[in-house]
Amino acid sequence: MQSPVRFPVLCLAALCLVSTVRSQDSAAEPVFSSTTVDIGVVASDLEASAKFYTGALGLTETKGFTATPEKATAFGLTNHLGADIRVFVLGEGSAATRIKLMSFPTAGGTKPDQTYIHSTIGLSYLTLRVTDMKAALQRLKEAKVELLGETPASLGGDNYLVAVKDPDGNFIELIGPMKSE
Repeated sequence: MQSPVRFPVLCLAALCLVSTVRSQDSAAEPVFSSTTVDIGVVASDLEASAKFYTGALGLTETKGFTATPEKATAFGLTNHLGADIRVFVLGEGSAATRIKLMSFPTAGGTKPDQTYIHSTIGLSYLTLRVTDMKAALQRLKEAKVELLGETPASLGGDNYLVAVKDPDGNFIELIGPMKSE
């Protein structure tokens, strides 16, 4: 005669095995086709922002695209306005983060309160990880970009943080090591 405890233990073991197999199956199926996030930024002055993101921050402009008024409206993104989108990348290849800059001069958009990162609800800042903070600081200096607060500030170890704002007041954090010359 079998022990009365043995059957429930075997059932529990079988359920755990099925649960583990299901967990592994769902883990094997990725939710996202890319782990890279593209970021769209509406700028009041597209040229000034493009100059900032390339010259001051060091991003590279790549091929952009156009969204017709019909498409942008059909997607629920605008009310009958098209957009020319300029694209800037943080590296090479399909995994490089892309910042998509666009402008709507006739839309009369409203700037959020960007006094501090807590002043407005929603996306507040971008963090860009740099390989050489000294080179980043030199680009910012040449572009006459004001550093915020008491930055560069040590984060401990080799990493430093620099905070700046783009031409529309959006916060940008740069984090990386100070490389010696």
